[in-house]
Amino acid sequence: MALTLALEQITPALALQVGGKASALAHLERLGYPIPLSLAITTKAYRRYLEETGLDALILMELGRKDFSQMRWEELWDAALRIRSLFLKTALPAALEGELAAAVGGMFGSRPLVIRSSAPGEDSPTASFAGLHNSFVNIRGKKQQMLAVRKVWASLWSDRALLYRQELGLAIDRSSMAVLVQELVAGESSGVAFSCSPTDPGRVAVEAVKGLNQGLVDGSIEPDFWELDRQDQGIVHYRPGDRAGKLVAGGTGLQRVALSAEEQQTPALTAGKVTRVAATALALERELGQPQDLEWTWQGERLVLLQARPITTANSNSSDPRRWYLTLHRGLANLKQLQTRIEQDILPGMEADAEGLATIDLQALGDEALAGEIERRRQRRNHWEEAYRSDCIPMAHGIRLFGEFYNDALAPEDPFEFMELLRGGQFRAVSRNRKLAELATLIRSEQQQLAGGLTQLRQLSEPLALQLREQAEGIGLPAELTLQLLLEMARQPISAAVGGNRELEQRYRRHFCAEERSQAEELLEIGRASYRLRDDDNLSLEKIARELQRAEEEGQRRLQRGEVQILRQVLAPGAEAGRGLSSPVLSPGKPSLGVVSARQLQGQPASPGLATATARVIQRPQDLAGFRAGEILVCDAIDPAMTFVVPLAAGIIERRGGMLIHGAIIAREYGIPCVSGIASAAELIRTGDRITLDGYLGLVFFSATSGRLSPSGPKPGLRKELDDTEEG
Repeated sequence: MALTLALEQITPALALQVGGKASALAHLERLGYPIPLSLAITTKAYRRYLEETGLDALILMELGRKDFSQMRWEELWDAALRIRSLFLKTALPAALEGELAAAVGGMFGSRPLVIRSSAPGEDSPTASFAGLHNSFVNIRGKKQQMLAVRKVWASLWSDRALLYRQELGLAIDRSSMAVLVQELVAGESSGVAFSCSPTDPGRVAVEAVKGLNQGLVDGSIEPDFWELDRQDQGIVHYRPGDRAGKLVAGGTGLQRVALSAEEQQTPALTAGKVTRVAATALALERELGQPQDLEWTWQGERLVLLQARPITTANSNSSDPRRWYLTLHRGLANLKQLQTRIEQDILPGMEADAEGLATIDLQALGDEALAGEIERRRQRRNHWEEAYRSDCIPMAHGIRLFGEFYNDALAPEDPFEFMELLRGGQFRAVSRNRKLAELATLIRSEQQQLAGGLTQLRQLSEPLALQLREQAEGIGLPAELTLQLLLEMARQPISAAVGGNRELEQRYRRHFCAEERSQAEELLEIGRASYRLRDDDNLSLEKIARELQRAEEEGQRRLQRGEVQILRQVLAPGAEAGRGLSSPVLSPGKPSLGVVSARQLQGQPASPGLATATARVIQRPQDLAGFRAGEILVCDAIDPAMTFVVPLAAGIIERRGGMLIHGAIIAREYGIPCVSGIASAAELIRTGDRITLDGYLGLVFFSATSGRLSPSGPKPGLRKELDDTEEG
């Protein structure tokens, strides 16, 4: 098999070697449609790259960190980012690069290019998986061209592709990626067309933007939209887009430019061009025997087809929970809108709602009124959980967006080095912990004045006891339990927040030239906002949940005193339909623990550092009373109410995985090593085990005296963060 093929060399028999896009484009060329000058880099180049660099073994190691059936959405992000970093850091072998560069240079010369993915089976007649892999626009020069090829190869293992690994048959030993290289056609207007509208099979749908198509594809520019009758191609519906700007080819990459007042007044296409696009889509449907999704651009009066794929129903099941995950990827413009909505509406709304609920004297309510109040609080919780799902979780993509930009620009050895630039913001959890540390200092001073020592709340002076009760209420724990933890904090110095990395920040800014610096600053700021809000939104939502819990506990107390039918109905198991916010189960299945005899557990590195200490397993809030400074905290997940314990810990181990979970963020703020994503961590590790935690590699080691590991059976756990994966 050749490393590269011109379109005229591609026959249907070579579809698996050149991938879906290249094969389809070759077919369009044979049919006589105008298409860009194009070259296919076959799957042979991908396989040769992996074999000569040994990258296949490293990818296999990353994929083996945890059973995919147990991965949350944050963990998919992390796995894909680590694999992408491997491709960024691993140069093409000299001979392979020479052959590819010669073929690309020989066909295109110095023209700007589009480097597209063309995965085998990606756009087949039975299944189309648009958007799972990456393409790159306006690529110039040999160095950037070869880098873009590696990025396309890396997208074979993107988080979105990992979601559909079974349908794609994704496996290190048999999966591969071809690349479609095209001349960039800088049309005046671009868009997509569906010969059979996704919402009405009797219509053709056309979307168009001014400038290049990338703004429509990534959602940063709202398109003009038309629907046409399939029979006569008459326009039956039109909806104008935003028309605030357009994407054009800059010196490197793409630039967004504002539209002139005149351009804002006119649609992206004339009625005649809309009709021609629709007619072309229908003609392709007839010739190819299946409805088509067509990407195109207008260059003067010439309609150029960029790619075409069949429209199938294989990936359109609206009940598939993975479709929710695909909506998490957001562009910079959308993230800025989310930030405004979260900071100005959602978080203040949660806080005001929680404060209002806290003022209600539940004991003064009659039984019927209390039952109604419980229902009302459930509705408020469900309302805010939906806001959390629709806005707060997607906002976390700002961290990922900045991380990819940082890694592409600086190619660091550590794919998560960019997280150093996100630390040190005004975190509410850190601010709360600072107040608790100050209170612990006051308690230590008062403790020194008591001959028999301080052990109970009633021994505190009234002003100090009042402060403690207020803090306990703020974190949602009983006052006596809070006192025990504050006494532990008072016994010895605890970790302080480490702040940001100024040297790294300066190096980041110096890396960019003047014309690139504005984008670099914007992405850094949105990354920092996403990182901070990822922690703050959990604390606000926790207050709402706590107020519901307070009402339900009052109802349970009344039930214990006697039969109250209306309360029993409200509090009965299963009475609350549709309860809870949780990430959809992305894959079925549960881990089988069996008997584990290994001395090492593998998870995911979530905060760098090393720690050797005694483990303290936290299964329920009451367990926190036994926590001692310098122990390694082991739990299912760091609950927002638990974050004040983090400064006491030598390290953290969590079942939940990912760099974006609440515990990992707080651990990094304090410079404490953390390993996440260890399935059944709180069952495999026992309180008192002497363990070593490696936050660089994501490993946990047991000392020789720990004995054989075996699960000790299911135990009740603390409340998981509300976006946790359901487990049956």
